[in-house]
Amino acid sequence: MKALVLIGGLGTRLRPITYAVPKQLIPLAGKAMLYHVLDLLPRDVEEVVLATGHKAELVDRHVRAHPPGLPVTTVAEATPLGTGGGMRNAGGTMSEPFFLLNSDVIAAADLGALAEAHRRSRRLGTMALTEVDDTRPYGVAALGAGDRITAFVEKPPPELAPSHWINAGLAVWSRGVLDRIPPERPVSFEQAVVPGLLGEGVYGFRLSGFWDDAGTRERLLRSQRLLFEAGRGVAVGIPEGARGRGPVSAMEGVRAHDATFGPFVTLGVGVTVGAGAHVENSVVMDGAVIGRRCRLRGTIVGPSVEVEDGRELVDELLGAPPP
Repeated sequence: MKALVLIGGLGTRLRPITYAVPKQLIPLAGKAMLYHVLDLLPRDVEEVVLATGHKAELVDRHVRAHPPGLPVTTVAEATPLGTGGGMRNAGGTMSEPFFLLNSDVIAAADLGALAEAHRRSRRLGTMALTEVDDTRPYGVAALGAGDRITAFVEKPPPELAPSHWINAGLAVWSRGVLDRIPPERPVSFEQAVVPGLLGEGVYGFRLSGFWDDAGTRERLLRSQRLLFEAGRGVAVGIPEGARGRGPVSAMEGVRAHDATFGPFVTLGVGVTVGAGAHVENSVVMDGAVIGRRCRLRGTIVGPSVEVEDGRELVDELLGAPPP
């Protein structure tokens, strides 16, 4: 089996951070968000194809510098094509069937069981579903006998939502669905294609573990907390010469003498945190410098950003200005 991972979109809700990097490369619990998604794939997946868009060259450079443990190919789109257009553009070598993953989903999910359910009943598609209170930002499924999806509505108002079970951004599809997507033009797979496939057998696969969509500052930091609590943090430990309570992921080259941390912090490669500073529930990206006596809470600091001494940042996105 192969996997197709969608990495399009501009990440507008995470600007100004995403002026510098695509959101999939923001580190959570010690490694790029994208790699937490790839961790969900069964070990027998033979290739991952990344359908890239915004700052595609940075994604390509990152996976080459930090191989994720299975073969990865990147296929960039010249112009934004939407989810469906990106699938069609990058899906030429997909297996039958194939995994389709969104690249900003942080979850506890057994994708091996998802694939087995798909194969066992010879479905056209099997979509992982998770139950949420607020369905407004998501595609919502109506479920019939055997969890067959009888209707699928993208981002309906609450009063029109057919259930509280939403598209979790993890699925298995028959390769033939790629041929149903018009080529070389923007297409939303969820809105323009999926409803027309339901009559051919598309089923839900209900998730019971944690799930989050790391598309905003608040949800990204909540996703990081879920990863830490699930024991999926990397390079966990208070930096040498600092103190505090974890979990904290401190990547290579962090300097933080006489600073305090925790809980739920990622410090990127080469980060410097000044004496007397305190950082909690935050992400500080590669090369950033946090000044002396600063206070950071609920904040994401972009790569190579310098925070002046004594500054307090609460629930902020701090990054480079737009290009």
